Amino acid sequence: MTATIIDGKEVSSKLLESIKKRAKAMKEKPGLAIVLVGNNPASEIYVNFKEKTCKEIGFNCERYNLPEDVSQDELLRIVDDLNQKKSIHGILVQLPLPKQINENLVVDSILPYKDVDGFTPVNLGNLVNDNNVLEPATARACMALIESTGKRIEGKNAVVVGRSSIVGKPVALLLLQKNATVTICHSKTKDLAEHTRNADILVVACGKAKLITKDMVKENAVVIDVGINRVNKKVVGDVDFESVKEVASFLTPVPRGVGPMTIAMLLDNTLMAARRNLR
Repeated sequence: MTATIIDGKEVSSKLLESIKKRAKAMKEKPGLAIVLVGNNPASEIYVNFKEKTCKEIGFNCERYNLPEDVSQDELLRIVDDLNQKKSIHGILVQLPLPKQINENLVVDSILPYKDVDGFTPVNLGNLVNDNNVLEPATARACMALIESTGKRIEGKNAVVVGRSSIVGKPVALLLLQKNATVTICHSKTKDLAEHTRNADILVVACGKAKLITKDMVKENAVVIDVGINRVNKKVVGDVDFESVKEVASFLTPVPRGVGPMTIAMLLDNTLMAARRNLR
């Protein structure tokens, strides 16, 4: 058996087309501000893709490139200005930030209804209370890719490897909302394979290249690989793609998997924020 590859680029293109049509029908263009601090090569690539896609679907996109040594006060001032700017409906501060800046403080400074990344305590708290408003974009992307397979989520065993507030915890909560039985694994988990081999749905977001191998995956499982790692100048995921595709029923590749879908969900969040703000 060979897994069906979930093409995130293909799935996301359908959502982007829908977003484009809905945005065109609005009286005012949705506006997204992207703030990039420093010259991290990976962050630069992500921001370029986000800006390009934003413009392609007809959004207003404002990009702010700040030096590596920008002060925390200056960054907070810029975020505050964007909070007040009526033409901006979504604010994205690209992470990670330089060491002199408190990431939590910056994220907390974004108005919750402009927090299109879904990282503020208010939006994460809403997620915990099943009162979803703006959900974390990558977690939304994972769920959309799982649902694209047509596989049932309710009643299934789901295992999430990774417990970050950006992916691991939010995707676990979204799976719970769909009535899956969820286990969260992390660096302190004993015998990781014992848990992953029980997963009907396996989401891996831990940042360790090719951690999940064929022997750790249940036959016919749906496997979502969120990892992005550079190994010998190549981009690979947290899942050993070549071996796992022999046992999984569905598998996302890296690249062309979760990444494109995350951008689409980010822009869908921006559209929702714009609609809410323009009422």
